[in-house]
Amino acid sequence: MVKLTAEVIHLSHQYTNAIKERELDLRGYKIPVIENLGATLDQFDTIDFSDNDIRKLDGFPLLRRIKSLLLNNNRILRIAEGLGEVIPNLETLVLTNNHIQELGDLDPLAEFSKLTYLSLLSNPVANKQHYRSYVINKLPSLRVLDFRKVKLKEREAARDLFKSKKGKVLAKEIAQKSKFLSAEMGNKAPIGGASAEEARAIREAVANASTLEEVERLNQMLRAGVVPGKATKSPSKNGNANGEDMEEEEDEPIEN
Repeated sequence: MVKLTAEVIHLSHQYTNAIKERELDLRGYKIPVIENLGATLDQFDTIDFSDNDIRKLDGFPLLRRIKSLLLNNNRILRIAEGLGEVIPNLETLVLTNNHIQELGDLDPLAEFSKLTYLSLLSNPVANKQHYRSYVINKLPSLRVLDFRKVKLKEREAARDLFKSKKGKVLAKEIAQKSKFLSAEMGNKAPIGGASAEEARAIREAVANASTLEEVERLNQMLRAGVVPGKATKSPSKNGNANGEDMEEEEDEPIEN
């Protein structure tokens, strides 16, 4: 694991790529955090962060020249808000094979008014219902999603869906899920002192909730200290704490 310092940036491979853009190659350093990019002096069109250990897309200073960010094969869970202000000319964002979970986690991408090419392949979010429609509706400038061209019919259908009553309810559910999971992941300790296994069960239960009511019900359960999917066992009349029956032992006869 390597800290991204000004020295690492200066010593990394810098070249003119196939489309005649200046590119900085930061692949494979196992960098955990994006930082110190002011050392680039905004001299690059593309930065390649592939094959690192980055967990959150943030840490950018004002870089007006950046047009492409390549972040394949990282561990990105979250995208910071406000990135559209510091990298305002971003056109291509490749996030293939990361860990983004919820549709609402993609909302900060709407700040990129010039974003044209986006890849979220091999992220859990790409398997969500309405994924493609949600992204297309959020990003009006998008032309290619997951290496498939965005068609006019798709854009119109996505717009109509999220303008409808059903779409508005869906949007609220998406926002609620994302907000809940972000708060839970932000805690250093699992909710209510839950074990790692219980915390995983909580995340899965929220991710699988299909309505806003289900999310709220789960929220109330957690406040009450109940972990979703974990049965509460009570002792039976002649049982132990696990509810297993115990045989009564007869007294052995006393030999004279």
